Amino acid sequence: MRLKAEIWVHAFLRRSFVQGLYGAVLRKGAAEAGAIYVVINRLDGTVMVLGPPPGSAIDETGERLWSEVIPPVTSAPDVAPFIARLAKFDPDIWVVEVEDRTGTAGLTIGAQD
Repeated sequence: MRLKAEIWVHAFLRRSFVQGLYGAVLRKGAAEAGAIYVVINRLDGTVMVLGPPPGSAIDETGERLWSEVIPPVTSAPDVAPFIARLAKFDPDIWVVEVEDRTGTAGLTIGAQD
């Protein structure tokens, strides 16, 4: 059973805060099953956007998988047009931003083989 999107987002933010990271919900989506996108601000001028990968979004252990949906961009405002296009296509999306110098915010990026 998968967690509702809203519960996952709040748990992710709580875990981020415990790790000393700052994060915020930029856009609320459907509480039940909206797609989740995570903007990781590396605090060095680059930003990475992670979203659901093509195919299965959950690995065999139940961990949510992520893929980089756009190449790293130079600033957070550069992400806004991309997010606007996503929201126009799917109004149920969630967008969360986390500031993390390591660039992963504790997420599993890429498919596990």
